Amino acid sequence: MKDFGRRIPGRQFAACALKFVLCGVLGAPCGTPAQTPGVELAGTLRHAQSTGVVTLGYRESSMPFSYAPAGSDPRGYSIDLCTRIVAAMAEEIGRDLAVRWVPVSSENRVASVQSGAVDLECGSTTNNPERRAVVAFSPIIFIAGTKLLAHHGSTIESFRDLGGKTVVVTSGTTNEEVMRALARRFGIPLKLVTAADHAQSYALVASGQADAFATDDALLYGLIARNHDQGKMVVVGEFLSYEPYGIMYRQADSQLDALVQRTFSEMAETGDLGPLYERWFMRRLPSGEQLDLPMSPQLENIFASLGSKPE
Repeated sequence: MKDFGRRIPGRQFAACALKFVLCGVLGAPCGTPAQTPGVELAGTLRHAQSTGVVTLGYRESSMPFSYAPAGSDPRGYSIDLCTRIVAAMAEEIGRDLAVRWVPVSSENRVASVQSGAVDLECGSTTNNPERRAVVAFSPIIFIAGTKLLAHHGSTIESFRDLGGKTVVVTSGTTNEEVMRALARRFGIPLKLVTAADHAQSYALVASGQADAFATDDALLYGLIARNHDQGKMVVVGEFLSYEPYGIMYRQADSQLDALVQRTFSEMAETGDLGPLYERWFMRRLPSGEQLDLPMSPQLENIFASLGSKPE
């Protein structure tokens, strides 16, 4: 667990000062309404008001969504979105909020939200029906899909080339079931192995202990960039799944849910979502890498619809 002492200002501070707290490009909207008089806080907002703390779950190797370089605070696209939600929470309850950081894995992230170990999960988590049965999600923040990572020059160009090959997946991801289903459907005699996190999965391919790594394409490009393996590792094949990402939080928390939805709508209306995307996917990252992943037309449409006011 990490607690870096970051405090998100509440109503007593000028809302515009949040622009500096939240990494500049986020710029929390001025004029966000505070708690409605006479309405009692409940759930996560009540807990935040009483403790002054919001617990954020982060991933250690899901660049550029959520990662933690050695000796540095968690950072990434999902981290910035989560801190924006925390800023809205601070405005809503009228007090400063400190952020407590808790690392989560693919295997324990859902359970961590359910149990209350984290209030928001800020990673690269697919919003699917199975998870929606037990947790709630923000609007879609990214659309990815399962692809394969292999060494440059490998004979693997598609999932159909995996017969007799060792394929690694990160335990607890949707990609694991995708690969099992493909192997069953097409009768591909592949050997599927699991690793605890994306960094370990990547390392198995880099070291030759696995022939391919199956996970979401954006994560694969991030891992190649983080390991400076452009030209050594390649992302190959067709999309094998549809993976819409969202920020996770607990179910049956109507006040938090309304705040999250409102925060995303405000970011869409003010045009903040586009520059935030560009910061993490098109520009050079703080550690020097550059992914050059343009926003998909599907995500553009989703962001545009978030900012549309009903007539």
